Amino acid sequence: MKKQKIDRTTLLVFLCMITLCIIGCVMVFSASSYSAQKNYNSSTFFLVKQIVGVLLGLCCLVFFYFFDYHKLKKFKWLAFAFSVVLLVLVFVPHIGISNYGAKRWIGVGGFSFQPSELAKFSLVLFCACHFTKHKNNAKSFKKLLPALIIGGIFCILVILEPNMSITICLGVTMLVMMFFGGTNLKHFLILGIPALALVPVLILLEPYRLARLVAFLDPWSSPQGEGFQLIQSLYSLGNGGLFGVGLFSSRQKYLYLPFAESDFIFSIICEELGFFGASVIILIFAALIFFIIKIALNAKDRFGCLLASGIACVICTQVLLNIMVISASVPPTGVPLPFISAGSTSLVVFMSAIGVVLNVNKQSKICK
Repeated sequence: MKKQKIDRTTLLVFLCMITLCIIGCVMVFSASSYSAQKNYNSSTFFLVKQIVGVLLGLCCLVFFYFFDYHKLKKFKWLAFAFSVVLLVLVFVPHIGISNYGAKRWIGVGGFSFQPSELAKFSLVLFCACHFTKHKNNAKSFKKLLPALIIGGIFCILVILEPNMSITICLGVTMLVMMFFGGTNLKHFLILGIPALALVPVLILLEPYRLARLVAFLDPWSSPQGEGFQLIQSLYSLGNGGLFGVGLFSSRQKYLYLPFAESDFIFSIICEELGFFGASVIILIFAALIFFIIKIALNAKDRFGCLLASGIACVICTQVLLNIMVISASVPPTGVPLPFISAGSTSLVVFMSAIGVVLNVNKQSKICK
């Protein structure tokens, strides 16, 4: 019975993930078909890229499913160094790609990659390794320093791009991994409170972030400027009502809502599928996170538990942040919705992480 239960958890995680990916492909096509036809002379431009991302992600998932997660310990420093190099390369002329004043991608030929996506999971790997090794003295502030330094380096490089949303995701992940690792509550609060206080400081330091905050407080003060995207997102939510206007029938995707296929794709989902359709997708995310946490709790060792927990944290943080942004619950900031937003980098990295989680579950099954 126990063996069947573990196999069922693996299947449920995969089904939740692949369902989200299929929904993503459908919604990316719906949200981008008009803009893709106008800008690239092909309504399926973003859909093809999304399908390629899913296929590459599935290959990576299969690889990591059969790759013993314990061997990842050997790559923690390599993953850190590789992530740092890629994050630095975004600032190198002719390699880093600049869009809308931000340098968040590197490009070689026709291929582009967003290093911050990899950095999140490199941080999870490092923290999982570190707090596994120091499980008996994780309450010592001295033992927290390596995780703080690694997380701090990632956060500094990402905020310089600038990319505040992923910086927040990295910061939250670091704090959660420290908490799961057994950090003393006093130390956790000492670090967590200043981290929260740093958010408004970062907003005030950059004029465009301050403008976004003002737009968040009163988007109608700048309906054609900083408040435009938020107003259009709220129009999408309002248009959707309970049951939506119908699949492929969004009005906001006709160049009214910027980044409709990526950061604001959930707005289009709410418009076309309504409150009930959006709620179903949120429930699928909740189920996915629940099953990953279940795998973490049943892991055969501390490393597997921390690794799966960290992956669940990244997914949960990013989903919550994305939904809060499009619903005007927090100031607007760009963050993709895992498995759904357009972007091959995000798809491949997140699906690879699911492969690691499934291997943790697989090793637990072998152990038992």
